[in-house]
Amino acid sequence: MNEWHKEIKKAQRGDKNSFLALFQSYQNDIYRLAYINVKNEEEALDIVQETAYRSFKSIKTLKEPKYFKTWLMKIAISCSIDLLRKKNKLVPIEPQIINESITSEVTLDTNILLSLTLEDLIDELDVSEKNVVLLRFYQDYTFKEISNILEIPIGSAKTILYRALNKMKKSLKEVHSV
Repeated sequence: MNEWHKEIKKAQRGDKNSFLALFQSYQNDIYRLAYINVKNEEEALDIVQETAYRSFKSIKTLKEPKYFKTWLMKIAISCSIDLLRKKNKLVPIEPQIINESITSEVTLDTNILLSLTLEDLIDELDVSEKNVVLLRFYQDYTFKEISNILEIPIGSAKTILYRALNKMKKSLKEVHSV
């Protein structure tokens, strides 16, 4: 049994320090996942807190210590979706221009600069597509891990990813054709 497994077992027996050490190892990943979903620093921090609370409260239910990070990400996604539902922000209607340092730029005839970032493209996706893209490319999860986290078949995870990538590609082409 490696050191992480021992810490998880200690946390499952109620050791708050062990849980805190484990959680802190992944809190930045949780924050990034939450921020990309909600686009708000305070709300993302709230999601991190809620994830910590829910995971501490239910760590005894974790059956396989090797899936601790996967389990945490699943809780974080659930917290993100709950917040979005609560705020009725499931599908962003208009993408915001964010982080102009990572942009594709198109100069229009009217000399207006249009910037499109990867985050803008991700914002146009629905929640399930966004989560699959984030887990696959931001967290480097395999399709099997994604299917476990989101509780969907592997084939569905692949389909959702390819559909999302096609949407993003189409949006990018539309901007470049303007």
